[in-house]
Amino acid sequence: MALSEERVLEALKGVMDPELGKDLVSLGMVGEIRLEGKKADLLINLTTPACPLKGQIEADIRRALLPLGLEEVRVRFGGGVRPPEQYPIPGVKHVVAVASGKGGVGKSTVAANLALALSREGARVGLLDADLYGPSQAKMWGLEGQRLKVDANRKILPLEAHGIKVLSMANIVPPGQAMIWRGPILHGTLKQFLEDVNWGELDYLVVDLPPGTGDVQLSLTQLTRVSGGVIVTTPQEVALIDAERAADMFKKVQVPILGVLENMSAFLCPHCGKPTPIFGEGGGRRLAERLKTRFLGEIPLTLRLRESGDQGVPIVAQDPEGPEAQAFIGAARELAAALSVQAFISLPMA
Repeated sequence: MALSEERVLEALKGVMDPELGKDLVSLGMVGEIRLEGKKADLLINLTTPACPLKGQIEADIRRALLPLGLEEVRVRFGGGVRPPEQYPIPGVKHVVAVASGKGGVGKSTVAANLALALSREGARVGLLDADLYGPSQAKMWGLEGQRLKVDANRKILPLEAHGIKVLSMANIVPPGQAMIWRGPILHGTLKQFLEDVNWGELDYLVVDLPPGTGDVQLSLTQLTRVSGGVIVTTPQEVALIDAERAADMFKKVQVPILGVLENMSAFLCPHCGKPTPIFGEGGGRRLAERLKTRFLGEIPLTLRLRESGDQGVPIVAQDPEGPEAQAFIGAARELAAALSVQAFISLPMA
């Protein structure tokens, strides 16, 4: 039987998207099929450029097309982040909240590097520093001392660093000035940061929340539609107790929990590379299992990771091939996959 596009499509109906549980054809992911002799060139449009399962999908495609007698199969991946039915903020597809039940677990470091890792995978990303009492993102991105400007429509223009749009209270108030504000002022400020900012076109707006479960967290869920939340914890039992409270907060305000990310999983010796689990082992994974959510991965504790934040260059930008950056990139891929699944199951049934 002659090779044809119809036969290729029929074979691809047996290839499933591992995350969505449906075949590539019914999902509309087969963008282009080019046939030349016994060679096939395929374009597969994924629901996120950061898909962690590209290798598995490509291997499944090759297996499915093997009976057709093809001598060469080339698989190209395209596509972008699938938009929701209604954008939470004009131009912004997904708002992702990064939370922890307590301070000191490296939540801001995680938020910064997750944003940068998503960007490196091909997404358009912004970062909102919603920790209004203790903003640290300006320091971590090397933006200290820079002032915010407005456009012709009186919209605030975020600053930019390493391809990420960044907005932080630290670029509005003088360094060291305390924010002695009550709830209504916090609510109004966050409202302005969401509604009166020209974010442009973004796939993801990562929101670095303050520790705890207070006014800012509640205001965020009242002011916009949050696609999901990420829980940051260390393996330590004391941290897990508070992280579970942060997860409970998301549940009570009906924000899907996208996953748990364990930070400071083990200290990596700068001399020999030996890992030492200072804060215990496996706590983040156990928490994810209890919450019945995705475990996004483990981030090691290293001197370079700490220094990168102090130097204003996130580790994913400073050393993208290092173990710390690779851990963040893996976590970002898992996060992007979780968001794709969340967006898919939220679509109305035909």
